[in-house]
Amino acid sequence: MMKLSPVNLGVACIGVIGVALLVVLPATLDLYELLQITLYAILGILALSLAFVWGYGGILCFGHSAFFGLGAYAYAVAVINMGESTLPLLIAIALPAALAAGLGYFMFYARISDVYVGVITLTVALILYNCINSTAGPEYHIGEALLGGFNGIPNIPSLNIPFRPDTQLEPEAMFVLSMGLLLLTYFGLIALLATRFGRVLVAIRENEQRVEFLGYDARLHKLVAFAIGGGLAGLAGCLFAAWGNYVSPTAFSVVQSAQIIIWLMVGGAGTLIGPVIGCFAISWLTLKIGTQQIVNANVVLGAILLVFVLLVPKGIVPLLSERLLPWLVSHRRLAPLPRNAATQESKA
Repeated sequence: MMKLSPVNLGVACIGVIGVALLVVLPATLDLYELLQITLYAILGILALSLAFVWGYGGILCFGHSAFFGLGAYAYAVAVINMGESTLPLLIAIALPAALAAGLGYFMFYARISDVYVGVITLTVALILYNCINSTAGPEYHIGEALLGGFNGIPNIPSLNIPFRPDTQLEPEAMFVLSMGLLLLTYFGLIALLATRFGRVLVAIRENEQRVEFLGYDARLHKLVAFAIGGGLAGLAGCLFAAWGNYVSPTAFSVVQSAQIIIWLMVGGAGTLIGPVIGCFAISWLTLKIGTQQIVNANVVLGAILLVFVLLVPKGIVPLLSERLLPWLVSHRRLAPLPRNAATQESKA
């Protein structure tokens, strides 16, 4: 019988757990808890988008919220004007992907270094934040959609069954869709990383110059990866706007970008499941901190980032997989035999 490798076994366990949660949670949680878990799943897609771009592509993107916010606003404007969510959903994915592709073309083909790539993406996010924040007033609109400035866009229609605008998704269906898309994104990225493109992308992260000496176009691979990450972030932004029926310029903010980076630092930037775990944990912790007035949530998040950078730089999941699990295995092997087993071994 063919044995599964530890990696494949871990992926299979994640799939089983994900499907179990998909089935069990809607039947066991109340409406408020289900809405929160839906939000965590949406933000998990956002975490995966940066985990792919940064953790596997080696592309520093400090302004990843630009694609998230653009996807949210693209969906909001399109669905208000069209009255149906099928095409707006596709627009919310395609527009951030196109922005990432255009931005990446000029950055990667100009041979801009990683630090400056991070600065440029952060600058783009700040430009979008300031532009959207300055659109208060009735004169700022796209069709029937008022941009609203710092007040944002309220009353955004939820997602509906394709081409049936009169059948908007209920919270249970929104949870199933969001969790299903999270699992699809996770396993889709795993399958992509297992291809030749994915292996070359990881090699570029390790040594871009050596990959180019072997005849691969590193710039094209990074451009495609960056566009995929932008499209996934746009998908998360679309789901976020449809989930809360509201979007504001804070979707482009530096705080939003910093939160995504914290999720990766906590969970492990070189993995896919790590950022999802970090996203769930930090989002839950932020919610709990927000219910009290003693400690500022941003101070706590900053302290967590500082602790993980100094003490656990690789994140939780790499720490468990590289140190704790081997220690447990070795400890199990060195454990003394039971008395009966030891007696039988001595007689043999």
